[in-house]
Amino acid sequence: MKKRTFWIIGAIVVVVIGVVIFFNVQRARQAMSEAFQTATIERGELVAIVGATGTVRANQSAVLAWQTSGQIEKILVDVDDLVSADQNLANISKDSLPQSVILAEADLVQARRALNDLKNSDLTSAQAALAYAQAKQAYEDAVEDRQSMQYGRASQNTIDGLRADYVLAKDALDEAERVFTAFEDRPEDDANRASALTILVNARKRADRALANLNYALGKPDQNEIDEADARVTLAEAQLNDAQREWERLKDGADPEDIAAAEARVAAIEATLNYQYLKAPFAGTITEVMSKEGDQVSPGTMSLRVDDLSRLLVDVNIPEVDINRVAVDDEVRMSFDAIRDNEYLGKVVEISRVGTSSQGGVDFTVTIELIDPDPLVRPGMTAAVNIVVEKLENVLLVPNRAVRFRDGKRVVYIQNESGTPEPIEIEIGSSSEVYSEITAGDLKEGDVVVLNPPVEFQPQGGPPNRNN
Repeated sequence: MKKRTFWIIGAIVVVVIGVVIFFNVQRARQAMSEAFQTATIERGELVAIVGATGTVRANQSAVLAWQTSGQIEKILVDVDDLVSADQNLANISKDSLPQSVILAEADLVQARRALNDLKNSDLTSAQAALAYAQAKQAYEDAVEDRQSMQYGRASQNTIDGLRADYVLAKDALDEAERVFTAFEDRPEDDANRASALTILVNARKRADRALANLNYALGKPDQNEIDEADARVTLAEAQLNDAQREWERLKDGADPEDIAAAEARVAAIEATLNYQYLKAPFAGTITEVMSKEGDQVSPGTMSLRVDDLSRLLVDVNIPEVDINRVAVDDEVRMSFDAIRDNEYLGKVVEISRVGTSSQGGVDFTVTIELIDPDPLVRPGMTAAVNIVVEKLENVLLVPNRAVRFRDGKRVVYIQNESGTPEPIEIEIGSSSEVYSEITAGDLKEGDVVVLNPPVEFQPQGGPPNRNN
């Protein structure tokens, strides 16, 4: 009886101990399960993005500064006014301008008149034709003179003329000598004798000169005369070539280069006159007025700012590891610190071809255009930019928080039957900020993964990679 009672009591104790152990195990499993955050593997859409920040800027911006000194007479615009290209925005009082600007008006009249004459007058062409004809004749004369030296100093006609001059001079000398003979014996102070002697002396001079000219013409030219004649031919030929080029340049009207130079002079004077104005360089909006009427200004004084707000752009720097994932026309989603709870759409419009080094890496500038403009978005605001580089449909997704590195491989943890996290190797493809695409591994839709496995299940040697 005692022995039977002992076995009954022993059996009860074993059952009680088993029950206690069972409940303790279940309680431990439940506690462990409650200590982990989990997520269910699902299929869905994955939007892969490249994120960056940048600053909003206008399509074009210009700060307008004066290029001369004077007193502002009128400011014709206010902030937020829309202006067109080349519109006059402000001007300086004429009587306060430097003398050079005031006199430019007179210079402009003369420059325009000269340009008009150049385009419409035939005077320069006619002058060039005359100069060409004269140079041609001078060249022919020089050549003829040089050729005549091959035979003598003068042509036969010239020699015949000189011989006739000498004959006449000799006859006049003979007559003078005959007349003087009649008065030769008279006193030296006799008037008739003096007159006859004067005639005789002059006749001798003319005869000597005529004989010398004839003898010179009958002789051969020396080397100096030949060299001088050659030089005259060379000079005449050079002058003829210059005259011909000038005639060729002007025979069909004014030279286009001369017209261009005259137009440049007109443009330069007009630019000087425009110093008294501030004009809009492009169509846009007045965003700042920095001067008042009556202000005294000098070259470089800034007075107005104009921005083309028809397009708002954001420039962001993208690391070289991501730049080849970005393409022109990629969709962009933007948010602004200054505008809460609003998301804006944009698109990539330009990608720089050359990178710049910064903090040990290389970045490329990507320009994004806001395609749904809002008056709340202003140049200078900071934009958080997400460039959509890929969209995938119906792919198996795993939260990035669940992905760890272990022994150089990516793993996720699932709870086994005992509730303990168990590693499963996976491979991933594209990623977004929150999810990654599972491309390989023993995971399927509906599996539950641990988002925060304990430290002992994390990889050795560093923190988890939450992005890839």
